[in-house]
Amino acid sequence: MIDIAANLDVVRQRIATAAANAGRNPADVTLIAVSKTKPLALVEAALAAGQISFGENYAQELQEKSQQQAADWHFIGPLQSNKTKLIANQAQWVHSIDRLKIAQRLSDQRSAELPPLNVCIQVNISDEPQKAGVPVNEVAELAAQIKRRPNVVLRGLMCIPKPDDAGAFERMRDLFEQLNEGGCQLDCLSMGMSSDFEAAIAAGATHVRVGTAIFGSRK
Repeated sequence: MIDIAANLDVVRQRIATAAANAGRNPADVTLIAVSKTKPLALVEAALAAGQISFGENYAQELQEKSQQQAADWHFIGPLQSNKTKLIANQAQWVHSIDRLKIAQRLSDQRSAELPPLNVCIQVNISDEPQKAGVPVNEVAELAAQIKRRPNVVLRGLMCIPKPDDAGAFERMRDLFEQLNEGGCQLDCLSMGMSSDFEAAIAAGATHVRVGTAIFGSRK
């Protein structure tokens, strides 16, 4: 039986060490436990161990889990336009906005009784043709368009760089800072996973998405 609480302790210590080494406050780094494909029982074990934020890659899975267990739910996977309705009122965050149509549908489908949905633009920082995300030179225009939508609020940027792209996290930080200098008022830099979140924290990540180190590898 996997010990979720023990794994969380290890990950939190790694985050604290990485933040300290970077001269940052560990409290400024939010841990998102990526629970995709994992049973609700493991989410509940993590909640019992004090974990608050969870990440899901599949719209229907997030919908089902969020209806059964209250938490801070983050959608982090590719989002098709015909699936936006499943998460518009179930998630607190969507990290993977890569075109205006998705942001528009989420805004249209979000209940006016709920606070605006927090969203991030997914950036194709390593310029991989097969990977989702917005090219770096198109991010500023998409950000400006999203900010005009009433029921979503643009909070930041997200990336999944190539494993061998050593400068990706620093380029993301630079882009984040450039957008803020242009008036975007972003506060979320979502980057880093089980294998590389220390490097992401060193570069300024505010949210790290960790699955394997907490829940074990996917079968």
